[in-house]
Amino acid sequence: MTTLNDAVSLAAAEKGLAVVSTVRADGTVQASLVNVGLLTHPAGGQTVLGFTTYGKVKLTNLRARPQLAITFRNGWLWATVEGRAELVGPDDSQSWLRDGEQLRLLLRDVFIAAGGTHDDWDEYDRVMAAERRAVVLIEPTRVYGNG
Repeated sequence: MTTLNDAVSLAAAEKGLAVVSTVRADGTVQASLVNVGLLTHPAGGQTVLGFTTYGKVKLTNLRARPQLAITFRNGWLWATVEGRAELVGPDDSQSWLRDGEQLRLLLRDVFIAAGGTHDDWDEYDRVMAAERRAVVLIEPTRVYGNG
């Protein structure tokens, strides 16, 4: 049986690069490539997947239909994690999110969890705020694959 750790480890060499699939209003699938990391949920303490996003497509889909699938791969080995998105951002507040400072740090935590590094964290924070980046946290409901 494939575990969450097995799934994430498949993409470790590529800094968590994975395909995220969401559902459009017409029921078709929208897929895109993002960096995904494994981290502890800031409020619940459970292990979750996280990535950041901005713009209309993924966020619009996830606000209306929060079910998603994330597929990690390494060669022909693959694993998919299904779950429900919890959005956290300037346009998606959560009761446990105290303030903008907590969001700023969460954006950094997710970036680091996905293997990211940065030479200028102030610039990173500025860009994340300017783009109105949101964090997507996913508590897995199903994990499967051959990896």
